[in-house]
Amino acid sequence: MTAELFLLVLVFSLMLASAVAVNQTETKPGCQANCGNVTIPYPFGIGRHCSSEEWTSINCNTTFSPPKPFIADTILEIVDISGSEVRIKNFPALECYSQSGNLTLDSSSSSIDIIGSPYTFSSTKNKFTVIGCDTITLSGRTKGSNYSSGCTSLCDNRGDVIDGSCTGIGCCQTAIPKGLQYFDAIIDSLYNYSNVWSFDPCGAAFLADQDIYKFKASDFMNVDSLYDVPVVLNFAVGIQTCKDAQENNATFACMENSHCYDSIDDVGYLCNCSEGYEGNPYLNHGCQDIDECEDPKKNPCVGICTNLQGSYNCSCPDNSYGDGTKAGTGCTKKNKEVIVIGTLGWFAVYSLTNLNLKAGIGLGFLFLLVGGSLLSRSMKKRRLFKLKEKFFQQNGGVLLKQHISTHEGGVELTKIFTAEELKLATNNYDKHRILGRGGYGVVYKGILPDQSIVAIKKSKLIDESQLELFINEFVILTQINHRNVVRLLGCCLETEVPLLVYEFVSNGTLFHHIHENTGTFGWEDRLRIAAETAGAIAYLHSAASIPIIHRDIKSANILLDNNYTAKVADFGASRLNPLDQTQISTLVQGTMGYLDPEYFHTSQLTDKSDVYSFGVVLAELLTGEKPLCLERSQEERNLASYFITSLKENQLFQLLQAGILTEGNTEQIHAVAELAKRCLSLKGEERPLMKEVAAELEGLIGFARQSLIRPRNVKTESAEYEQGDLYAVPSGFYNSDGASGQYSLDIKMMQSMNVPR
Repeated sequence: MTAELFLLVLVFSLMLASAVAVNQTETKPGCQANCGNVTIPYPFGIGRHCSSEEWTSINCNTTFSPPKPFIADTILEIVDISGSEVRIKNFPALECYSQSGNLTLDSSSSSIDIIGSPYTFSSTKNKFTVIGCDTITLSGRTKGSNYSSGCTSLCDNRGDVIDGSCTGIGCCQTAIPKGLQYFDAIIDSLYNYSNVWSFDPCGAAFLADQDIYKFKASDFMNVDSLYDVPVVLNFAVGIQTCKDAQENNATFACMENSHCYDSIDDVGYLCNCSEGYEGNPYLNHGCQDIDECEDPKKNPCVGICTNLQGSYNCSCPDNSYGDGTKAGTGCTKKNKEVIVIGTLGWFAVYSLTNLNLKAGIGLGFLFLLVGGSLLSRSMKKRRLFKLKEKFFQQNGGVLLKQHISTHEGGVELTKIFTAEELKLATNNYDKHRILGRGGYGVVYKGILPDQSIVAIKKSKLIDESQLELFINEFVILTQINHRNVVRLLGCCLETEVPLLVYEFVSNGTLFHHIHENTGTFGWEDRLRIAAETAGAIAYLHSAASIPIIHRDIKSANILLDNNYTAKVADFGASRLNPLDQTQISTLVQGTMGYLDPEYFHTSQLTDKSDVYSFGVVLAELLTGEKPLCLERSQEERNLASYFITSLKENQLFQLLQAGILTEGNTEQIHAVAELAKRCLSLKGEERPLMKEVAAELEGLIGFARQSLIRPRNVKTESAEYEQGDLYAVPSGFYNSDGASGQYSLDIKMMQSMNVPR
């Protein structure tokens, strides 16, 4: 055999071995590894026999050049598969207009439905994105529920738009919830792009991989390019947790030399090769031992490297000592003339002088071991102390001290809890103690040593801007002393994320009792709860040491105790309002259906915005309807506008929730409805002050208010509640990401309420 022929055979053999290795670690044996430019690793496969299930079967359409892969029999085109993440092509909702305001492209509604599949839209990788200078949207509706999110993208001229910036000027983004399987985007325009047509004739709404999509103003003119922005799907095996799945070995997907971990969406599980192995954990013999010694650049040893199954061993030659690793002590040549004793070498030297060699070395090492142990404990304590100091600074300890020095009372009287106390109270933050999740963190039920029950709010990791929100909430609540406002008991700043400790309000939210637990209370209780809530808000506006605008009044933020006494909660969005400042200009982070429509014209937030939101709560109490329901007709979708229209048409009694109208309360209901109508006025100046609202409701109750409170034994602690910032409440609305400054917006609200265009 000639040298050239031998070399050719050798190269061919290496190529074949490489192909076999790829097939063994990536694709089911005997199956096609690629479709066009996309690698298809098992449990995905081209054809049903090459995949683990129907939904991971890939349809490789060869009518395209190169061929294109699609999920099962759907139109979802795959652009990449990386581990458990599947990226698919986009389906944006699009609208384009002519200079005269006529539609030239109308794809204003777009949806992606993966319900029943093992996929979910990644809440960590995707952001709901809206572009355009005249675009308003609703998105993310889920079949069978009222989850919604919204975003608005506005600007007046091209110079306001900044490439790469998605803060609401030409582009805005908001988060999506975990576990979403149905995405439905609807877009609309306020002025048909007539004001911005010269540089922006189009608007779009879509899910986008936030690591890939970077906004550019040129996208206004090139909306077709948005189809190339991928959407990230998370894949998981089945619906069981790892623990449950492992009990059924017949269907357990993780093969030898691999381990199981739960999906990020809390549904199903995934597999990964164990440490020291690499390959495909879903295939038999898919996870192969890594030869750590093979690659000199990656070799972890400086001495002798010995490969082991799933591991390796480093050692030194006979003439050296050490652990043999690059990350450790390495290998040092022995010196026969010097004996290294350690930090207590003086004692060893003394021992060598007065005792025999072996005894001296033994005592030296004994003292070295004891001294090292004491030193290690001391260093651990010091590190822990420094870590607590770091967290105290990181969580706003300096800001809090400044507030304490400038505010008398209140702040000093609250308890400062240690991290250990709250860890014990929540059973190490057991997931079964979770009361709810909100835009700013998770709330746990805690039991203190004296057996008193508290609600412990564990905030999310915060940046500098969110830090001010946290300290703001703490300072606000320490200044409030009102029976109808949730009381703050203390805080802890020693942990990585700050903690607030509130009184525990045991009977859920007003939203839950109106919309989920119907029939719980009648008209007298509803009127009393309305009066108590109005009194609490009036106190915030008028009687607190510094007036406070709540900014997120809604039935989900009104808690009820066992006596059905109302407690206003969630001050994460509140702001202190100095007496000489009646307006606050800021980005809204309220809740869809409760937002003051005047804000979208003035960009000013006042106490009258709280009045409008309370008017929506009154309408809820009267009708039992949710503030926004996409399952109702377009005319009835927004409760506030539908309520006002019905009053004008004298159809109030047709709106009332069944069971609250009796012969004796007709006048009261009429009066409350008229009060709600005034609160829902489009112009803030026409709305009453909150103290006037409270006084009117108190007048309707009369002096018999206390007799209306009737304790009940209702067990509601385990009920599922919609997501709020202090407690959870039944699923209904999705709040925006307050940290990014985006806000939810009812697309049709301004139109249905005849806000001028």
